[in-house]
Amino acid sequence: MLRLIIALLCLPFCLAAQKSPRDELVQLAATGNGVIRLDERTFDLLTSPNRDWSAAIQLTALNPQRRCGPCKEFGPSFQAVAKAWSTVNPEQRNNHFFASIDFDDAFQVFKKLGIMSAPVVHVYPATEGPNAKTTRNDPFKYDFSNGFEARPLAEQLSSHTPIPIPYKDPINWTRVTSLISLIPIVALVFRFIRPVLQNRWVWAANTILLSTIMTSGYMFTRIRGTPYVAPDGSWLAAGFQTQYGQEVQVVSLLCAWLRLLTLSSGRAHASSDGVLAGSFVLLILLVPQQSSPSRQRTADIHLDSDQFYHVLYPCFMFSDVKNRGYPFKLLF
Repeated sequence: MLRLIIALLCLPFCLAAQKSPRDELVQLAATGNGVIRLDERTFDLLTSPNRDWSAAIQLTALNPQRRCGPCKEFGPSFQAVAKAWSTVNPEQRNNHFFASIDFDDAFQVFKKLGIMSAPVVHVYPATEGPNAKTTRNDPFKYDFSNGFEARPLAEQLSSHTPIPIPYKDPINWTRVTSLISLIPIVALVFRFIRPVLQNRWVWAANTILLSTIMTSGYMFTRIRGTPYVAPDGSWLAAGFQTQYGQEVQVVSLLCAWLRLLTLSSGRAHASSDGVLAGSFVLLILLVPQQSSPSRQRTADIHLDSDQFYHVLYPCFMFSDVKNRGYPFKLLF
C-alpha cells in the first residue's frame, strides 16, 4: 500500500520529466547550432509519419576515408542556411528543423532510402496541423542544378518553410578588395581615353550605330529566335510581323546607304527612321552655319523634293517587295 502511494506521488514528476518529440527536437537543434545531428533513432523521430513540423535533412559523408569532395563543398552552405533559419522567431522556427545525417553514423538509413551517392537533401513536409501540405511521408529531393551555393538552397527550401528563410550572402571581401584595387587603374586609363569620350563625333557615330541596330530588326530576331533564312533559301519574310536574320543585314545596309546619301549632300532632314540619327546630328551642326535665312528656306524647299527620292523612295521599294498586297505604288 505504501509503495502504491509513493508511486502515485511520483507519477506527476515522471510525466513532467518526459519530453514530447517536438521538445526533444528543439533541444537537439539548439545544441547543434541550428542543425540536428541525426542517428537512426532521431532520424525516425524527425521523419515520423504523424508530425506537425517539416524538416530539411542533409545526407552526407564527411569521413575523410569516403573522399566526398562535394560533401565538403556543400556542407558550409547547408550550415549557413540553417544558421539563418535559427534567427527566426521561435514560434515559426520550431515548425521546421534542419538536420544532418552522416553515412557512417546511420548506414541503415541510407540503405532504406536507397541512396548511393552524397550529398543529398530531403525535405519532409508536415503531415498534420495547419502547416500540413501532404498526408504522405514521401520527401522532396533538392535539385542541385544551381550548384552548391547557399542562396539557391535557401530560395528553394523557402517554399517548404512556414516563412521564407532570411538568408543573406556574406560580404565577399575578396571582390571588394579587387574592386578597390581597380580604382587607380581605371583612373589612369580614363586619363588617356578622356579626349575620345569627350569627342562629339564619337558619340554621333555611336548614336547612328545604335539607331541602325534598333531600327533594322536585330533585337526582334534575337528575341524571337527567327532563322537566318527561310527553308527554301529566301531571305525576305512576307508581311510586317516577322523577319529573317539576313533581312536584318539588308535593312542595315539600306539604312547605312541612306545615311551616306544624307552625309554626302551636306544637309539633314529627318524623313525616315533610317536617317533619323544622322540627320539629327547634321541638323544641329551644319544648318546653324547658314548665315542667310533665305538660303536656309531655299535649302528646305529643295530638301522636301530631293529627300523623297533619296530616302523615301528606296524604303517604299523595299516595303513593296516585302508586302505586295499594300498599294505602295500609289506613293511613287
